[in-house]
Amino acid sequence: MLIGDLSQCFLLLAAPSLCVLGTLLQAVKPQPPTAAAPYPSPPLSLDVEDESLRHIEESLRPNVHDVLHNVTNAHAKRHVNDPFRTKHLEIRNLNLSYVANRTRLAKKVVVVEGDILLGGLMMVHERGNEEVCGPIMPQGGVQALEAMLYTLDFINKEEEFIPGVKIGAHILDDCDKDTYGLEQAVDFIKGSISNIDDGEYKCRDGSSPEVRNKVISGVVGAASSVTSIQVANLLRLFKIPQVSFFSTSPELSNKQRFEYFSRTIPSDHYQVKAMVEIVKLLNWSYISIIYEESNYGIKAFEELEGLLAINDICIAVKEKLVKDSGVAEEVAYDMIVKKLLQKQRARGVIIFGSDQEVAGVMRAVRRNNATGSFSWIGSDGWSARSLVSSGNEPEVEGTLSVQPQANPVDGFDNYFSGLTVQSNKRNPWFIEYWEDHFKCKHPKSPVTKYNRNYTQACRENEKLTNNNTEFEAQLQFVSDAVMAFAYAFKNMHHHLCGGHPGLCPRMSPINGEELLSYLRNVSFTGLSGDNFTFDQNGDGPARYNIIHFKQLSPGQYAWITVGQYIEGELKLEMDVLQFKLDDPSPPSSVCSLPCHTGQAKKYVEGESCCWHCFNCSTYEIVNPNDETQCLSCSWGTLPSEDHLTCVPIQEVYIQPGSWWAIGAMLFSSLGLVMTGVVMWVFVSYNDTPVVKASGRELSYVLLSGVLLCYAMTFVFILKPSDVVCGIQRFGLGFCFAVVYSALLTKTNRISRIFNAGRTTARRPSFISPKSQLCICFFTVSIQIVVTALWCFVSPPKAIHHYLQREDNFLVCAASINASYMIAFAYPIGLIVVCTVYAVLTRKIPEGFNESKYIGFTMYTTCIIWLAFVPIYFTTANNVELRITATSVTISLSATVALVCLFGPKLYIILFHPERNVRQSMITIPKNPALLSSNLSSSSQRMDSGTQSEVIFPVDYELHEKIRTMGCGSRTASNSATQTCPASSCSLPDHHCGPLHLITPRHSTNSSSSTNGPVQDVTDVHL
Repeated sequence: MLIGDLSQCFLLLAAPSLCVLGTLLQAVKPQPPTAAAPYPSPPLSLDVEDESLRHIEESLRPNVHDVLHNVTNAHAKRHVNDPFRTKHLEIRNLNLSYVANRTRLAKKVVVVEGDILLGGLMMVHERGNEEVCGPIMPQGGVQALEAMLYTLDFINKEEEFIPGVKIGAHILDDCDKDTYGLEQAVDFIKGSISNIDDGEYKCRDGSSPEVRNKVISGVVGAASSVTSIQVANLLRLFKIPQVSFFSTSPELSNKQRFEYFSRTIPSDHYQVKAMVEIVKLLNWSYISIIYEESNYGIKAFEELEGLLAINDICIAVKEKLVKDSGVAEEVAYDMIVKKLLQKQRARGVIIFGSDQEVAGVMRAVRRNNATGSFSWIGSDGWSARSLVSSGNEPEVEGTLSVQPQANPVDGFDNYFSGLTVQSNKRNPWFIEYWEDHFKCKHPKSPVTKYNRNYTQACRENEKLTNNNTEFEAQLQFVSDAVMAFAYAFKNMHHHLCGGHPGLCPRMSPINGEELLSYLRNVSFTGLSGDNFTFDQNGDGPARYNIIHFKQLSPGQYAWITVGQYIEGELKLEMDVLQFKLDDPSPPSSVCSLPCHTGQAKKYVEGESCCWHCFNCSTYEIVNPNDETQCLSCSWGTLPSEDHLTCVPIQEVYIQPGSWWAIGAMLFSSLGLVMTGVVMWVFVSYNDTPVVKASGRELSYVLLSGVLLCYAMTFVFILKPSDVVCGIQRFGLGFCFAVVYSALLTKTNRISRIFNAGRTTARRPSFISPKSQLCICFFTVSIQIVVTALWCFVSPPKAIHHYLQREDNFLVCAASINASYMIAFAYPIGLIVVCTVYAVLTRKIPEGFNESKYIGFTMYTTCIIWLAFVPIYFTTANNVELRITATSVTISLSATVALVCLFGPKLYIILFHPERNVRQSMITIPKNPALLSSNLSSSSQRMDSGTQSEVIFPVDYELHEKIRTMGCGSRTASNSATQTCPASSCSLPDHHCGPLHLITPRHSTNSSSSTNGPVQDVTDVHL
């Protein structure tokens, strides 16, 4: 039912002109709904040269539109509830539009007779503002039409191409307007409507209208994407394949919507990619985009916007060019240029549009004195077109354009140059082209608004030449579109007709579905010499030339090829580019220049490519993940010179090669040598009275502690690590604990011996060498336990210490606070106790009295450490000085102990060996009372178990009286020694032999007085 209505509706387009007017006048009479007949419309091929018909048409013109409206309204009232009739009315309204346009411009057609007909839809004219069609379009219009005719002539000359079959054409003009192009395309579907009963249509004279149904097997065109979309939607209903030559919209690659559409030119999807690659190569990051208000421009802009965003390229201005809605006024172009001028840093501009609109932009650039302000990247719709560049050369200069790769059609230039108005009768628009080209008025052409100003008449001697004619560079795509159909017909004829001459029944008529399958699988070498095949989307191969509009010399401009874009790879000859004759380098098109190294960005609100630069502070770097922020470097690091990374500060610790370390090590080494000498002397004189009297075992322990003190210097100058810090923590307290534990044990022993002598004759306990060592080791072990607990609670570790931002001291954790006092706490307690004992034992006999040396050692040590404390805390920012001060302080403490305690002994051993005897260990006190009291107690104890073999003090007079009692009275002698013969002197339980006594410093006379009753001193060994 729907097809029937469509058939009746489209029959309106097939009746002769005069007949349709009469029929329309009669159609206003009421008719039964079932007998409603379609209303024929004016023919599509009215001969405009017929003056009689022209007068009739003009006389009826005021009434045609009203008549059609009345007929349609009446028909609508009768079939208001019939959906199929409603569809019928919609298509009739299409004819109303046609009739209205028909009154403004007579329709022309190019007809080439043939067995198989191809429809052609060419952009012969530009769009008009007040009229449907504007002025002639010389390159993309007339030349494209002639390229189609030339290719058909070439094919038809080949007799064996399709045996017995000629390919004809029915070519119309769409005037670069989608709605008008759709109306024109109705011609292509007439022959596809088969259920037409033309018998019911009669003219006034009773004759039947002559209806010639030309079956169009395929359509070449249209040029514009928006027109192709409209036509494709119509042709797909009747399964008529369509091949476009200039339509590049990516939307047309959607075969679910446009399954019968193909094209020999590649999709704009690849053209957009090529444009973005050019922008990237020119280092542009801030550009403007102008695109036409059509499917061609809008779809391209959508893809451009996405690709530019992916590549961090910002769009400064986005403006539309009027296309589908009419022809823009010049003021509209001026507004666009003014908006471009507001973004002065966006000098790169992509224009995706057609030549007519872009030409308006270039004129506006000149009017607004903006010539040279922009560098254009053009689409294939306007670049290399004289309509744009002619007269606008300075404005177009420097343009880079992406053009589908096309080669000249072989022989076409000679063919076109040989055309004249007289010889080219089949092209009804060629006379307009001739007038436009030579700017003359041809005598056979009507007066139009476009030729009325030509004062010169066209002459017969005018001729087209290569010098005065600019040829369209993309005519290969027109020729390939015709060749694609021709090879599809050839392959189809070979398979369906077996190669027999003429059309077989299977190709009469041609099935559109079958033709489409043959069409998509063609492969041939075109007249340009290039191989051609359709891709999976029915598009042409993605091959592009990059062309450049360059000023070769002052005033001489030309489009030259400077690169290629093939299969996603851009090759551009940068050294050939010349954007201006006096300044060939590419212009800068960035909103903000890149920030200097180490600067962060602050973006301008609403602009992702515009920013202000600011410096990060002294200790900050630019955030590597966010260039708008600065990050503070962590302690121990400083920004690099470029403020991009944080560089670790060199660790500061005392180096063994520094003068501070060398000085400390020299001092400690000297102390080690001195300690070694003392130990060697003591070992060498191990059995002498001086060594014995000093307490050999504890002396060796004390020397070991002094040795450790000196060795600690070498530990302190090692690079801090967890192990080194642990050794420092242990050794610092341990060495002092050893020294002062030995001193404490010694002073405690002396004090206990002499204190016990005043109260009892019993020998004190724990005064043997083994006991003394046990006591000493016990006191040292306390320090070991304390250090072990300290290490368990707070494990030693090396850390980085930062006193100031630029510092990075590698130190032991315990050294940066008062933690080392834990190591010193116990040794300090030992020092205090030793000092107390030194004071308590200051009055014992000099042979046993080391208290003054111990006291001097303690006093000096306290002074040293009191001086060390402020030095330590005031040198916190100088690691080398602090460690040196600590090492020297420890070494000084050891040196004081070594010199004060062992110096007097070494002096006697080495320089006064005569005093290194047992008698020198006993001195007679100046106070006899003291001697008496000592004699009454101390002389009764054995000394062999005390201080090695120390001899206790014995009163000189006591010995004399004892001798007198056994041998008679004898005058005391000042001699250092006396003898007592064994036969004349006998002491109880004693052996008489040489007795060595210390000679008193002051001689005294023997007195008969005694110091009390003589007691038996059986345990005293003199």
